[in-house]
Amino acid sequence: MSSDHRLISAFLDAQAAEAGAARNTLLAYGRDLADFAEWLAGQGGGLPGVSREGIEDYLSFCDAQGLSRATRARRLSSIRQFTRFALEEGLREDDPAIRISGPGRAQRLPKTLSQSEVGAMLDAAPDLGRNPVERARNACLIELLYATGMRVSELVALPVSACRGDPAVLLIRGKGGRERMVPLTPKARAALAAWLAIRDRADETTPLGKLVAGKGGRWLFPAPGAEGHMPRQSFGRLLGEIATAAGVDPARVSPHVIRHAFATHLLEGGADLRAIQTLLGHADLGTTEIYTHVLDARMRDLVLNHHPLAQPHGASQASPPDRTTD
Repeated sequence: MSSDHRLISAFLDAQAAEAGAARNTLLAYGRDLADFAEWLAGQGGGLPGVSREGIEDYLSFCDAQGLSRATRARRLSSIRQFTRFALEEGLREDDPAIRISGPGRAQRLPKTLSQSEVGAMLDAAPDLGRNPVERARNACLIELLYATGMRVSELVALPVSACRGDPAVLLIRGKGGRERMVPLTPKARAALAAWLAIRDRADETTPLGKLVAGKGGRWLFPAPGAEGHMPRQSFGRLLGEIATAAGVDPARVSPHVIRHAFATHLLEGGADLRAIQTLLGHADLGTTEIYTHVLDARMRDLVLNHHPLAQPHGASQASPPDRTTD
């Protein structure tokens, strides 16, 4: 194994062990750094002694290859993580990537739904389904999703053991095995209790009872299939049906859009960004900052509606304060 490959392997091991990086993140780091190392080798260099100029030349090469701004930004991020690791491990005495300005990403505001649209979907879900079992399950699914902002993979793979005892909060295991506590709303707790009651008393001769008695018994939402729980794709289709029943364009709705709505509506209500970060399970506050458009809009509204100089000319205003004393 070459020196570069050994360094990349050591870096990935450290990211997995110390930072709890998810498998997909590690794969992306590995691909990016392998490509960088290959380019450096073609220039007669290598990772151990790479300079700031070498990194900038590589990014220029990526630009010339027609790689998107997002891809170039991700590759620089991977290189930054690696050079920081090399510095912290004493493999070099400086960090050549720390002052390099990246290409940045085009700002994309998350798609979301209004509070009234989500409310309509919550109202529609309990009436959607072929029988009481499906209707109770559907109501529980969307109530939990909106109440917690869970990722769809976290929702469909909820262990039933985490939901016993009418919990006020759920313990959710997210990316990289990180755990977080998320409170439940009263409506979500009621929907969860109703679904558990139906799930637990299902006769073993019924489809649900057979799932619960089998490998699906571990999961809150059992389903036939290799994993034993509802697949993400099935829930995505179900969400589209709920949107249609609620009069919302299903093309605008996905599990991730509901997650964005959860965060956006909390911010609109005055929640703190760091609290949102914790609830969403973001390792980095920078990921949560995509929601600052909500804060910006709130600040504009605050100034335009409450600042005395923002009032229309001639509008009645309170008397100016007495400036004769401090």
